[in-house]
Amino acid sequence: MRDKYGVAQDKYCYADSDVLINLLNIRDFDDLAEAESEFTAERYRTYQSKKKPIERFDLAHLIHLHYHLFQDVYKWAGQLRDVDISKGNTRFCTFTRIVPEANKLFIKIPSLQTITHREQLIDAVADLFCELNLLHPFREGNGRTLRFFFEEMLFDIGYDITWPEINQQQWIKANIAGVHLDLAPLKGIFNQAIPNR
Repeated sequence: MRDKYGVAQDKYCYADSDVLINLLNIRDFDDLAEAESEFTAERYRTYQSKKKPIERFDLAHLIHLHYHLFQDVYKWAGQLRDVDISKGNTRFCTFTRIVPEANKLFIKIPSLQTITHREQLIDAVADLFCELNLLHPFREGNGRTLRFFFEEMLFDIGYDITWPEINQQQWIKANIAGVHLDLAPLKGIFNQAIPNR
């Protein structure tokens, strides 16, 4: 049995399984991943974003985006996890500290709109992305929700970003490097994603 997040059996999974309990009652790991991908892609495609003040890009908005993407698949879409999780050697934020640690990070977001040099913006965004990824506030769907959040946030400050065509393993490697204080891979991704103005 796979244990993607290193929590063994937990209340989010079917008994004696690593498959997350889902609204579709799918009991196969790969089938669930496929269905989840299709449902979230459609929710992403149909999302209607409204311009908002930069201060509104906070934990509540991240939660809203998670709910929007995963509402068809999980009853707990848009809810913070209440178990501790890790992936490989990376331990994510203790669940009791998600809110206070998130508040420390989200308060940095308004300063992004004052950065005028693209290179400085890339540095700041890569650092913030790395730190927010370490929160991993949801039981599943953290990466997709965080990329969605950054897309919308950067658009609202004037950057219509396009993610480079990289696979999930490349994202994971870039995030792991960030955990080990090497932001170069994440900066490389954002350098490709954020256009010159």
